[in-house]
Amino acid sequence: MTLAYIVVATLVGGAVSVLVAASLTLAMLARLVKNLVSLSAGVLLATALLNMLPEAFEGATDPHRLFATLLGGLLFFFLLEKAELYRHTHHHEGDGHHHDHHFDEQQAGQGGWSVLMGDSIHNFCDGVIIAAAFLTDTRLGVVTALAIVAHEVPQEVGDYIVLLNAGFSRAKALLYNALSGLAAVAGGVLGYFVVGPWEDLFPYLLVVAASSFIYVAVADLIPQLQQRMPLKDTAAQLAWLAAGMGIVVAVVGLAH
Repeated sequence: MTLAYIVVATLVGGAVSVLVAASLTLAMLARLVKNLVSLSAGVLLATALLNMLPEAFEGATDPHRLFATLLGGLLFFFLLEKAELYRHTHHHEGDGHHHDHHFDEQQAGQGGWSVLMGDSIHNFCDGVIIAAAFLTDTRLGVVTALAIVAHEVPQEVGDYIVLLNAGFSRAKALLYNALSGLAAVAGGVLGYFVVGPWEDLFPYLLVVAASSFIYVAVADLIPQLQQRMPLKDTAAQLAWLAAGMGIVVAVVGLAH
């Protein structure tokens, strides 16, 4: 039954993001992503700090080792981002960098494919994280999957827009995004069979997962929100951020 939960949870993130991208116009997607960035930052921080880390520290594992793992996880994801697996620099025609007329078409086979490769690796890691969380506790698995879905939707929608700018057709961009999402299922199934027998590693895996969520929220999402803007827009950002945290608290309460 746990394996079924893992497969469903890993499928949901990719399916939801593809459905959102397919059903909205580019202008609506651009506006939606801004709000979802605030929402997902709140979900990721609340999941890491209110659920994953407390769960990891409740056992008999040495706290010093867990904090060392947290530090190592943050450094690892920093280096991973340096390798441009989590974040990519995208250019396209009309972005002010004086590209030639056929630049988008040329980049479709370069930047577009690198985005998909990085996304697939990211999704695979998310699948392993979801598997470890479900193997620890079903309720923790649900909250972790929710946090990953909240992060995946704006990320996948943003990558969909990048693929369109890189020269992919709408149908191909949606198809390849969906196929990239299946890497999470592979990671979840592999995590179930590989991680399952090593129960003593669960606290460390939860801390690594928490470090991933904290790093993405603090280094990637929140900096996008740090812009000078009218008071109304700032209030909206805070409301979406609080909503993300509230969703996690509510889901945990319902799960209990």
